[in-house]
This record gives sequence, C-alpha cells and structure tokens, in this order.
Amino acid sequence: MNLLPSPQQLRYLVALADQGHFGRAAQACAVTQSTLSAGLIALERQLDAAILERGPAKRPVFTPLGLQLVERARHALSALAAVAETAAAARDPLSGPLRLGVIPTIGPFLLPRLMPVLRRAFPRLQLWLREDLTDRLADDLAAGRLDLLLLALPAALPEAETLRVAEDPFLAALPEGHRLAGEPSLPVAALGSERLLLLEDGHCLRDHTLAACGLHAAVSQDSFAATSLHTLVQMVAGGLGVTLLPRLAVEGGVLAGAAVLLKPLDTPQTRGLGLAWRARSPRAAEFRSLAPAVAEAVNS
Repeated sequence: MNLLPSPQQLRYLVALADQGHFGRAAQACAVTQSTLSAGLIALERQLDAAILERGPAKRPVFTPLGLQLVERARHALSALAAVAETAAAARDPLSGPLRLGVIPTIGPFLLPRLMPVLRRAFPRLQLWLREDLTDRLADDLAAGRLDLLLLALPAALPEAETLRVAEDPFLAALPEGHRLAGEPSLPVAALGSERLLLLEDGHCLRDHTLAACGLHAAVSQDSFAATSLHTLVQMVAGGLGVTLLPRLAVEGGVLAGAAVLLKPLDTPQTRGLGLAWRARSPRAAEFRSLAPAVAEAVNS
C-alpha cells in the first residue's frame, strides 16, 4: 500500500510553486526553510519521483511531473478545505472569515455602500478584501486563496459559477465644450467616430466599454491608456477624448469636480455586477444568499 502525502507536504509543494523561492515558501507556511525542504524531500521519496530539478539554479525548477503534482495538490487541498467549509456552513451560515476579491472599477465605489448592509444582515461575518484585476482574482479563486469574487460580467471564469446580481448602466463622459455637448443623449454609433479613451489592458471595463460601443479592441491603437477610472476622467476633462463610465462609479464620486459632462446613451448599455465562486463549492447556497445585500447596496 502506497503511503499517501500529508496535507502539510502538499501545502509545501503549492507554496513553493506560488512563491518561487524556498525562503518565501517557508515563511508562507510558517515553518523554517529546512523543515519545508525536508518535507519536500520526504515527499519525493514517498512518491519515488523527482519533483524538483537538482542543479545550480537558485530558484526552484519543477520537473514536468512536478508541475502536474502541483496542480493535483491544489485540487486535493481545495477538496480538504471543502470538508471543513461544509461543516462550518451547516453550523452557522455566513459567519467567520470570508475572503472576497473585488475589481478596481467596483470596489472603491460599491464597498462603502455594501459594508454597512453586510454588517446589518450578517453581523458575524468577517470580510477580508483583496482588490485586483479579474484574471488574477480568478486565479486566486481557483487556487483556493479567495472564496468569492465581486466583479463585472460577462467574464471568462470557466471553473466558476456566477450569479448576475444587478445592472450597472454606462454613461457617456465628454469634455466641456464638446461638439455633442448640447445633445440630450449620445448616439452609441457616434462613439465610433470619437477618440475613445479606455483603461489599459487587463481591466475588464476596457472590454465592456468596447462591447457597449460595438467596437473591437483593434480599433484602439493608442499606446497610452489610463490605469484607473479617476485617471480616465482627468484625461476626458483635458480634452483628450470621450469615454463611457459606469453609473456606479459616477455615483461613487469618480468625477470629483472634474470638467466633464455626462450624457445618457440613446440605446442603454450596461455591464452586469455579479458574484462568482468555485463550481461545486459547498458554500454556494451561502454565497447566493449574499445577492440581495449586494443588490440593495447597488440600488441604494
């Protein structure tokens, strides 16, 4: 009978893959570097397999088999965590720690409304927040480093279940004195002939803006793009072009006195606001129960 790896050995393996450094991996696992190294050597002996290449490289180099084992270890640790999560959810739903990932075009504008709602509805919930771009949050969710995401939809999340909670309409943002400033609403078709300012690659709002305008990424060849909505607003105020802003951000104060005019679109366009969690998560029912609180915060 083969001796099975211990959860601790699997944690060492995944931590080393994530950190790319023995010292940082040991720190992440709250052990000494020698303890982590010894655990991995023991794992190789148990499996009778080479997980790491032995050579002069200062950074750990995984063998092809080692890379496969890292992914297997991630799934195994996720399954073990699900056992504990199932028991905890049955005892006291939506209590204790919840690791929530949120994107930058939602977090600063919705969280000030959402946090009081959650405190009232779920007083025993301990919310830990991480703000990042959608792709990196999706990786953290799949790896078990996050429990739930609050993001804009549609989004490419093949290993997650999503729930669309609310709609966030787009508004056209124009510099003062723009030739279309006197129009009661802005035709979506007119945006195709304007210099459309966008967030840089990696922000899902960039893709959602292009989709709302019926345009493709290839139409925007500018080498300079904004890193945040606040920067984007200042670029519009400076007369560099026009853009679309989510109503949530406008209500959250992103204009901050900037010389920018807002116009509704003649054909309403929206992005979805939703939640995402790992497919088959034992806490799926809990996460769905958060939807009314998020919707209340969006519409408050």
